[in-house]
Amino acid sequence: MYKSIIKPILFKKDPENAHHFTFSWIKRTFNLPLIRPGIKSLFHYENPILEKEVFGLKFKNPIGLAAGFDKDAKLIDEMALLGFGFIEIGTLTPRPQEGNPQPRLFRLPKDEALINRMGFNNGGVEDAVKRLKKRNSDVLIGGNIGKNKSTSNEDAVLDYLYCLEVLHPYVDYFVVNVSSPNTPNLRALQEKEPLKKLLTEVKQANVKKNKPKPILLKIAPDLTVGQLDDIIEIVQETNIDGVIATNTTIDRDQLQTKAEMVQKMGAGGLSGKVLAKRSTEVIKYLASQSNHSFPIIGVGGIFTAQDAIDKIKAGASLVQVYTGMIYEGPAMVRRIKKGLAEYLEKQVK
Repeated sequence: MYKSIIKPILFKKDPENAHHFTFSWIKRTFNLPLIRPGIKSLFHYENPILEKEVFGLKFKNPIGLAAGFDKDAKLIDEMALLGFGFIEIGTLTPRPQEGNPQPRLFRLPKDEALINRMGFNNGGVEDAVKRLKKRNSDVLIGGNIGKNKSTSNEDAVLDYLYCLEVLHPYVDYFVVNVSSPNTPNLRALQEKEPLKKLLTEVKQANVKKNKPKPILLKIAPDLTVGQLDDIIEIVQETNIDGVIATNTTIDRDQLQTKAEMVQKMGAGGLSGKVLAKRSTEVIKYLASQSNHSFPIIGVGGIFTAQDAIDKIKAGASLVQVYTGMIYEGPAMVRRIKKGLAEYLEKQVK
């Protein structure tokens, strides 16, 4: 139904308008008394073999919703009905910001991909907390945090510490995002010394809490081997809890969409099927070179159960989806869980 009816309607709209339309439709319909149980029964598939404990948290299944879809925690309860094992909100910044000028989100149907240069558009961390206080579902929540565009890299740590402080009671883990290509100079924070300093201060602030939360680092797929070696060293030295691999890419080499069309879309991070191979390579490298010393959440180009299995075989403990759901629809989550359960059951026989 999604591919034959809903998707063609949505794809006639501007991508960002379609996103807002989908949000408002979900908010209106998923909470109707007669609809809510039907949504849950239609999309849920749980199997004990999918349960997993990672960085001290118990996940009912390893399929999560990646950051960027529900930046402001507006649809936590509704998206939980689709059967996600965890939902990551954000990227959130201390102060509200509009993000980059529109248009800033583009579809590449031929590649089943998206280009975005949203620029951390969000209502600010305090606004998100107001909603988190009211949520009803028990789905695990990750808080993806970043810096405001107006904050210099020298002062960036203050933004991350502020978000950590405000969000701490309301999320289950944190993600330090220094890998978005859409905030000027943000990726410079991935360099060895500034990243080590940032993570050390975030870690120190976290351990002072009554109940410290897992701290993860989200990295770009465009890092060199040397930079990935630095990431491994930094994760081990700072003793943070894991890595999310990967964010969107600035590489355009593998696209089938005509080059002139891509050029018209302009700068931004590329996600979708084209990212699957590279993100899996990064996961495999980090896992093997670190001797599996820290958990990895795999994200990038997951459309099918086999895509998720590939990430897990490469070394991921958990996976996240976003662009795949735009092209495949919400039933994709159930299909991935069912296929992954079948794979795991074969492994134990």
